[in-house]
Amino acid sequence: MVSELINSNPTVYEKKERRVRIIPADVDEYAVELIDQLEIFDILSDYCMELRGCANSVLFLTFLHHLRDIKDPEHPYSLEELKVITEDAIELDAKRNYVRVTFTPTVEHCSMATVIGLCLRVKLMRSLPSRFKVDIRVAPGTHATEAAVNKQLNDKERVAAALENPNLVDMVDECLGPSYE
Repeated sequence: MVSELINSNPTVYEKKERRVRIIPADVDEYAVELIDQLEIFDILSDYCMELRGCANSVLFLTFLHHLRDIKDPEHPYSLEELKVITEDAIELDAKRNYVRVTFTPTVEHCSMATVIGLCLRVKLMRSLPSRFKVDIRVAPGTHATEAAVNKQLNDKERVAAALENPNLVDMVDECLGPSYE
């Protein structure tokens, strides 16, 4: 975490209850999976898969840490608990393979906005199929340098350069790591 706090006393909200999604056992494992807003925001998925060579189905719970559990780089809270990210802030067009995530920094002058946006982008890059175009945005009117942050977060060369910085990658990985609550 960061040594000097930009927002020393953030408002912490209650997390939404996780929802369980049940996927039928007869799903074709080679079919293109439909991805929706719930899958991107929420993490608890109940999958039923058939093992190769076995007639029995095995039911198991997979915890896929998606956006709601990314930790804030400054505080020991998740982005959901700080209302930086909400389910309503995720737009998905599965037919066009497009995802837009709009986040709201806790303060207008948040210096961690680009790090938060980078965490969102990296998490989606690691979680979604490569066919998806990801657009990360700061909510309009919520940051002093909104246009500059949006430009940085959606420029492939700038993102690639940021991910070459080992200190920044360590910070992103720490934010994306499990929280062990």
